[in-house]
Amino acid sequence: MRLPDMTRPTADAVESRLTYTDGASRTVFATEVEVPFPEGRLIVSRTDLDGIITHANDAFVELSGWLRDELIGKPHHILRHPDMPKVAFKDLWNTVSEGKKWHGYVKNLRKDGSYYWVYATAVPNIRNGQIAGYTSVRRKPSRTRIDELIPVYRQWLDQEKEKTAS
Repeated sequence: MRLPDMTRPTADAVESRLTYTDGASRTVFATEVEVPFPEGRLIVSRTDLDGIITHANDAFVELSGWLRDELIGKPHHILRHPDMPKVAFKDLWNTVSEGKKWHGYVKNLRKDGSYYWVYATAVPNIRNGQIAGYTSVRRKPSRTRIDELIPVYRQWLDQEKEKTAS
């Protein structure tokens, strides 16, 4: 499913062109504005096998900046921030498609170009012995761990850009 290009939210927003694993691509704009994860809340979403959002709880809707109707039926990569390396999502999808639980830190892009960090746990939903979809629960991340991961993600992203350029 092709997502529409974002509209530049502010003059200083940085433009990026993202290409997703399904081959779709779109232009996104990211600002340096971080929205803190709200205390005492959990973000919950469910997707089908293709990563299409089928459920978004109120916290997810509020923190993403999207309306619920804008999220349902869209690919979860609607939240993909250009600072996130593809290898992080490859690990996530490989893990859950094998029926295993995945944990990780993710920088998400809001509809308005700002961002928020989460500590995500994604699990496969098993029905009659088969994976029927996925559930992700996101909680407040550790600032210390985010600060440790920012240079790691930057290095992975640089390596991906080098591979693309060669």
